[in-house]
Amino acid sequence: MNSSRKLVIPAVIVLIAVIYLIKLFSIQVVDERYALAATDNVVQRVVEYPYRGLIYDRNGKLMVYNTPEFDLTVVPNDVQDLDTALFCKIFNITTEEFVEKMAVAKKYSWRKPSIFIRQLSNVDLAKSEDYLVDFKGFNIQSRTTRAYTEPIMANALGYVSEISKRKLESDTSSYYQQGDYIGQSGIELYYENQLRGKRGVKFKKKNVHGVDMGPYDDGNLDIPSEPGQNLYSTIDIDLQKYGEMLLEGKSGSIVAIEPATGEVLAIVSGPSYDPNLLTGRNYSENFSAISQDTMKPLFNRPLMAQYRPGSIFKIMQALVALQEGVITPSTRIACNRSIIGCHGPHSYEDLVGAITHSCNPYFYNVMKRVVNREISKDPFEDTRIGLEKWHTHIESFGLGDKLGIDLPNEKTGMVPSVAYYDRAYNNRPWKYSNIYSIAIGEGENLVVPLQMANFAAIMANRGFYYTPHLVRSVGESGKPLEAFQEKHFTTVDPQYFEVAVEAMANVVESGTGQYRAKLRDVVVCGKTGTVQNDPLPDHSVFIAFAPRENPQIALSVYVEDAGQGARAAAAIASLMIEKYLLGQTQRPNIEAYVKKGEFL
Repeated sequence: MNSSRKLVIPAVIVLIAVIYLIKLFSIQVVDERYALAATDNVVQRVVEYPYRGLIYDRNGKLMVYNTPEFDLTVVPNDVQDLDTALFCKIFNITTEEFVEKMAVAKKYSWRKPSIFIRQLSNVDLAKSEDYLVDFKGFNIQSRTTRAYTEPIMANALGYVSEISKRKLESDTSSYYQQGDYIGQSGIELYYENQLRGKRGVKFKKKNVHGVDMGPYDDGNLDIPSEPGQNLYSTIDIDLQKYGEMLLEGKSGSIVAIEPATGEVLAIVSGPSYDPNLLTGRNYSENFSAISQDTMKPLFNRPLMAQYRPGSIFKIMQALVALQEGVITPSTRIACNRSIIGCHGPHSYEDLVGAITHSCNPYFYNVMKRVVNREISKDPFEDTRIGLEKWHTHIESFGLGDKLGIDLPNEKTGMVPSVAYYDRAYNNRPWKYSNIYSIAIGEGENLVVPLQMANFAAIMANRGFYYTPHLVRSVGESGKPLEAFQEKHFTTVDPQYFEVAVEAMANVVESGTGQYRAKLRDVVVCGKTGTVQNDPLPDHSVFIAFAPRENPQIALSVYVEDAGQGARAAAAIASLMIEKYLLGQTQRPNIEAYVKKGEFL
């Protein structure tokens, strides 16, 4: 028994020794991480930031690219024998700024690198390179910042800046680190995952004096960065530039769509700003100035502004009434101005004439026929039943909800419903005489310009649309997202659209849009709108598509406080159509009229 115990004790000791030897072998020979940690004083870990994907227009013209920039990083624990006065002189900062920045770095980590000075210029870098060897603990980290070939489309493209603390804390992917850049708005935000690429890392050897001695272990431990995917947009950069020129000095929007695909050709928000201002070292200063501008250049009007649709809505009312069978194209209704005001010399129009001359009493009666069908003898209940059906039709045109464009912050607008009026009247009874203003696009109706451009595309397509989108390809041979390839149909049969299209052609040929929207060589189908904006002047609104057959472009134009739709909006829309279809305007007088901006 005793002899057995004598054998066990040495065996245990030998076993423990073997385990230690295996572990030491693993640490020193097999696992290179420990070898790297052991030589931490001579090996520098450098993050390699990927190139963010480029953005091109529909014709392959570069819109957004990358330019190099350099950050000065610090590891507080490694800072030794620093000549603070020289450091501050070289990097053009005060002693107080140095102390403040170092405190922030220490709070983040004593041993991990963090950004000390951002976005050094090439000149700054050249001045400092010879001194860095003496500034132990400080290193240069290269990355890129965004640059733009043209100072346009700022709101739709968006901008890139350092990730905020709040976003970093909510990052479920665990991808981002403090100091990383991230898309903050527009395409940059929506396609962040595709554009950002993947970080890499390099290990560099340094001697005791901090001089770079080349890659560690011949670069075997390096992980290369992966560039982001390029985006090929639907935008026509020349049309976009032209639209921004036309809207300069005005508040409003232009949205142009290719009807056959839903591709957005131009998306102009005015006023805007030069996207180059939100890049580089002056980002914070410029962002503060832009965000405090009372003209709200950061407000993306094509997606976020909500207006009453005005007379444009009459086309939709006509289509719903035709579908419901309460009128035919030949239905005539007297222009009884005692019920609701009107304009122009007309008196007893059929449907085409009523749209052409934008007759308010006609559409007052049209919607009344849709809503009050005498399904119930109670006029209040009858209106509720009719409004529910009307609401379903109107929503099928893409109103009252987000269309789903590939941009953030899209607003829904509003199509008033039974539930809405119940709330508005505190559950007291209401009927058509309480809500009739929605018949002519006023009252509680709200739309965003994107929805109205999409409606113009629906008219061009005679009853269907594709979700508007700004990216046609992710990567060199990609496709738009699946959601943008689905065809959406309205609840109105295609057969009813042709009479409305004929009326829209008449609007431009001989109606309210003839003076500034009519083109010599192209049949334009359009509709003016003058949207109430008390106590300020009315908004000028116009939707259109062209040509009438095989349409290539559909658009909406809103110009705030500019009066009649036949003036500012119709002129701008027709110029955009000319530019896209013909390459240039044939009417310099109309272009001069728009540039002058005196519409009232």
